[in-house]
Amino acid sequence: MSDFPTDIYTEPSDLDVNTLANLGPLRGMAGVWEGTRGLDVKPKADGPRKQAFVERIELQPIDPVTNGPQLFYGLRYHTHVTKPDQVKTYHDQVGYWLWEPATGTIIQTLAIPRGQIAMASGTASADATGFELVARHESEHFGIRSNPFLDHAFHTVEYRIKVTINADGTWAYDEDTVMMIRGKEEPFHHTDRNLLTKVAEPTPNPLAR
Repeated sequence: MSDFPTDIYTEPSDLDVNTLANLGPLRGMAGVWEGTRGLDVKPKADGPRKQAFVERIELQPIDPVTNGPQLFYGLRYHTHVTKPDQVKTYHDQVGYWLWEPATGTIIQTLAIPRGQIAMASGTASADATGFELVARHESEHFGIRSNPFLDHAFHTVEYRIKVTINADGTWAYDEDTVMMIRGKEEPFHHTDRNLLTKVAEPTPNPLAR
């Protein structure tokens, strides 16, 4: 707490309206992306099951956000996932990727329509091409919350995502969602990974247009 300023109200004077120029390690993720090489390893009654998937992710810059002196630049995102050659949604997710230049902190917020939310964090340099974020159920600040049934049957204890920005303009992620499944003694690692290729450029945030 001693690292926080005494003045908790005054906003920063050096705010730049051009979010795309201030995203730090998130700059390589801005835009609209598609991935056709996704792999999901999920829990089933008879054991782990692999599932291929395709996805589309839209990450658009938002105006700078302040909490008094705290300043974030960020991307609003929507992820839509289907099984190959199917229309039915396999996974849907919305949230924000946030970059705090003053502390080198990256935050991902996420919400999925299974009655579950999470907020993960990590640190990186502004020019980093790889980083890792973590959320834990017991964390007061960067935690996981689930509806009562999910907590009863598939209790999520940790969420971890590694992002790699590639020199060819693609980026990749590797997720590990650790859960305790009712009736099982060992934790289950529900993993997802994919490689994303850009299909459209980002739209500048409203203040920068």
